[in-house]
Amino acid sequence: MAKRRRRSGKKNTVTKLLISFLAIIALFLGVYFGHHYYRIWNQQRLEAQLKRQDQEAKEEFIKQVAPEAQAMQNSYHVFASITIAQAILESQWGNSQLASQYHNLFGIKGDDPETSRVLATKEYINGQWIVIKGRFRVYDSWSDSIKDHTQLMLNGTDTNNDNYQNVIQAKNYRQAAYALQESGYATDPNYAKKLITVIKAHKLYNYDK
Repeated sequence: MAKRRRRSGKKNTVTKLLISFLAIIALFLGVYFGHHYYRIWNQQRLEAQLKRQDQEAKEEFIKQVAPEAQAMQNSYHVFASITIAQAILESQWGNSQLASQYHNLFGIKGDDPETSRVLATKEYINGQWIVIKGRFRVYDSWSDSIKDHTQLMLNGTDTNNDNYQNVIQAKNYRQAAYALQESGYATDPNYAKKLITVIKAHKLYNYDK
């Protein structure tokens, strides 16, 4: 009987050690996976927060430029959706150096050194994007930039006063977008499609009403 008790005691000891070992492993795994999933959850939370902040910033930009764009549409029939979409594309939502420092939302060029600045810009030439230097107008505000953009549509270029008449005479924003591209406003071969995509994504057509 005594021998059986000692064997039972040894078995109990081994069992306790095994349980303790498994408990330590379970604790380690719990901490490891808990930390792992916490990092994933925290990363997802941060990404969602950044996405929300980005969306809010974009909505704020639209709110800032929309009133002047609508005023220009009411007076001169340049679709507000087109003006806003161009401002978005040309200025990178108002974040480009040209837009943030010099209030030029549309990449409009200038000649007078006193009212313009030389900056790097991308142009699509001979089937590829290249970086060149260009002289761009400086404005006191985004509203002034929008007004000058409308005047460009009305008065055209130095070589062709009617260059953008098809933009003004367009029946809808789609026609206006393709008229801009055909008039050579930008060298990007997909300029019209990008404008239309931006207008649809942010429902800018509502500002044409």
